[in-house]
Amino acid sequence: MLSVAQREEVTGHRGMVAWFTGLSGSGKTTVARALDHLLHSHGKRSFLMDGDVLREGITSDLGFSPEDRTENLRRFTEVARLFANAGTITLVSAISPYEESREKARERIGAERFLLVHVATPLEVCEARDVKGLYAKARAGKLPQFTGIDAPYEEPENPDIKLVPEDGDPGVMAHTVFDALKSRGFLGEA
Repeated sequence: MLSVAQREEVTGHRGMVAWFTGLSGSGKTTVARALDHLLHSHGKRSFLMDGDVLREGITSDLGFSPEDRTENLRRFTEVARLFANAGTITLVSAISPYEESREKARERIGAERFLLVHVATPLEVCEARDVKGLYAKARAGKLPQFTGIDAPYEEPENPDIKLVPEDGDPGVMAHTVFDALKSRGFLGEA
């Protein structure tokens, strides 16, 4: 079996996980998508794991109870770890509402290969965006256990990066994360 180091020789950079957390509509997937394009333009192997997409397949059997959310993130963690072990810069975009689950992800993947990015868009801004109409449904009682409305979202205690709307557009925020990856040695030789 090839080692992680051997796989990273091929990619020219370290395999790692940048985990984007935030409320629905915070912009975490938009920033992660912009970062994915930026990494690709610099010749880096990356892959975006979007929570909504994974819920259509790998975790389609799970609901939104606290237990199911915990299992959902455990599965995300295992898949992200596999990608990182293959030498890929893995971008996870998932609400991931519980601090304990995020910390378990950091431990399982390895703190030295994990970067927690909190897209800290306030609830009122997320609701104003409501691109998918989810907040309106949750407020009307048609979407129970919706994070931020009747299910909790635990703000990260110590994110590696905290992005707020005032930081600029998604492209600017993506550059912030890119620069952090570079300064931490994840991108290999410049």
